[in-house]
Amino acid sequence: MEFKRVTVKKNERGILLRNGDFERVLRPGRYHLFALFDQLRVETFAIEQAAFAHGLADYLLASEPAVVAAEFVRVELGENQAGLRCENGVLVEILAPGTRRLYWKGLVEVQVEVIDLDACAEVPAGVAARLTQTQLRQRVVAGLGGVLQVQVPEQWAGLLSVDGKLDRVLGAGSYAFWKFNRNVVVELVDLRLQALEVSGQDILTRDKVGLRLNLSATWRYTDALRAYTQLQKPAEHLYRELQLGLRAAVGTRSLDELLENKSVIDEVVTDRVRSRLEGYGVALDSVGVKDIVLPGEMKTILAQVVEAGKSAEANVIRRREETAATRSLLNTAKVMEDNPVALRLKELETLERVAERIDRISVFGGLDQVLNGLVKLQ
Repeated sequence: MEFKRVTVKKNERGILLRNGDFERVLRPGRYHLFALFDQLRVETFAIEQAAFAHGLADYLLASEPAVVAAEFVRVELGENQAGLRCENGVLVEILAPGTRRLYWKGLVEVQVEVIDLDACAEVPAGVAARLTQTQLRQRVVAGLGGVLQVQVPEQWAGLLSVDGKLDRVLGAGSYAFWKFNRNVVVELVDLRLQALEVSGQDILTRDKVGLRLNLSATWRYTDALRAYTQLQKPAEHLYRELQLGLRAAVGTRSLDELLENKSVIDEVVTDRVRSRLEGYGVALDSVGVKDIVLPGEMKTILAQVVEAGKSAEANVIRRREETAATRSLLNTAKVMEDNPVALRLKELETLERVAERIDRISVFGGLDQVLNGLVKLQ
C-alpha cells in the first residue's frame, strides 16, 4: 500500500493513470492518492498549449464523452469540412478535413469555425482578408498549405482551373481558394501588349536563294479564357503561325521581288496570321521584318551588280555632260564668228584668267600688241 502526493498548478491539468489506464482528469490542487496494490502515474499538461496531443485523445473521444465535455473543446471534422481555429480571437491554424482533436479549456479560449468545402472552392472574403492581415503582421498560421493565395496585378488576369477544368477569369485583386479535396491552379496572364521575336529563320526564295530572316511581332489577349480553352499554349501557337506565314511570304517570291518591296513580307504575314487567329482570343497588333541576311557569295554578287549599275549610270551622266559642254562651245564659236565685239570680250576674259596666275606683267608697245599676240598664239 502506498500514498502518492501530487500537486497540479493553476496553469496545468493532470491525467491520472492507474496501471497505465485512464482514471480521471485532475484539476488544479493538491492530491493524496491511495495506490493500494496498483501503480499510479500522473501526467501534467501546461494548458497554455491548448492542444491535447496524447495517445489517449482517441479513447477519450470515443469512450469518455462526459470528461471531454467538461475539460476539452472537441473538434471532429468530416471529409468535406475544414476548420478555422482561433485562440483568444486570433486565427492560428487551418484544420484539414478529417481532423479529430481535443483542446484544453481554461486559460486559452479556443474556437473552431467549420467550413463546408462542397459549397465553394473560394475561401470566404472575410477569411481571406484575415489570412492576408495575419501574414502582413508576420504571424504564423499553421496549415496554410491547404489554401492557395493569389495576387492578380493590375492589367493582368488570373485563369482559375479546378481539377483540370478552366472555371473563370479573375480580375485584379487578392483571392484565396481551398486546396483540400481538389486541385486548384491559377495561371497569371499579362493582358498588356507583348512582343514576340521569331529569329534565325532560314528560308529559300522561289529562285532558290537561301535567306535568314528575323521577325518581330506585337500581340495581346482579347479573351484570355477563350485562348486557354482552345489552345494549350497560345504564345507558342502564335509563334508557329508566324513561322508558317513567314515561309509562305518568302518561299513564293523571288529575291528581286523581296528586295524591291520589303514591306510585302510584313503585309502577307499579317494578313495570313490574323485570319488564322480569329476566334482564339488572341489579336496580332503589328509585324515587321527586322533583318534579311544574305549568304556570303550572294552579297558579293549583289555588290558587283550594284557597282556595275552605278558605273553605267556614271558613264551615262559623263557622256551627257560632255555632249552638253561641246554643244555650248559650238554655240559660243558661232556667236564670236559673226560678232567681233563678242570675240574681243572673249579675249579680255582669257587675259583676265592669265593675269590671275601671274604676279607681275611687263607690257611693251601697248596693250593692243599684247592682245594681237595672244590672238596669233591661239
